[in-house]
Amino acid sequence: MTFTGFGDGAVEFYDGLVADNSKAYWTDHREVYEEHVKAPMAALLADLEPEFGAGRIFRPYRDVRFSKDKSPYKTHCGGFAPPYYVQVGPDGLLAAGGYYGMAPDQLARFRTAVDDDRRGTALERILATAVEAGLEVGGEQLKTRPKGTDPDHPRLDLLRRKGLMVARRWPPDDVLHEKGCRDRVRQVWRAATPLAEWLADHVGPSEQPRR
Repeated sequence: MTFTGFGDGAVEFYDGLVADNSKAYWTDHREVYEEHVKAPMAALLADLEPEFGAGRIFRPYRDVRFSKDKSPYKTHCGGFAPPYYVQVGPDGLLAAGGYYGMAPDQLARFRTAVDDDRRGTALERILATAVEAGLEVGGEQLKTRPKGTDPDHPRLDLLRRKGLMVARRWPPDDVLHEKGCRDRVRQVWRAATPLAEWLADHVGPSEQPRR
């Protein structure tokens, strides 16, 4: 199946799920999800696979074991071709690249690299270029500086980050339902590739065992 856009009912499906996040709503509208959301997302990831690698679709169910919010379903559909990400939901389209969050060992390597003048300055240039291309820098960030960090460090803002990604969003529009949506995602992922390469070179995957 070649990607031709998300279905006309994709945004409306998630608008309804936001209003009624229940098993009854999901059961009644599952066919809309399968046809207008999941199948196009699978086709999109397949189209992008030759350039960015194999992707997968995140499960639509929320992990509520440790959450006060017991709503059973995610109000968006996410696709992941590490470290690239795409999401469709009631707010439209999101395309991003980077590390949304880092494990402690990754964070230690990240801060060591940022502290280094050569590698840290290179990262600053990469992020500046991404911003010039229309992307936003995001990721979880500490409210205060990491313990032991010089308050006058030239890259303090980066050292405070626990995740680092670049992204662009589009509100719901006609392009979401056309093959041009794929071009939007591809352009963002290409613009995010220098950051992805920097992170792969200087941080890499977590070496800690999964719990």
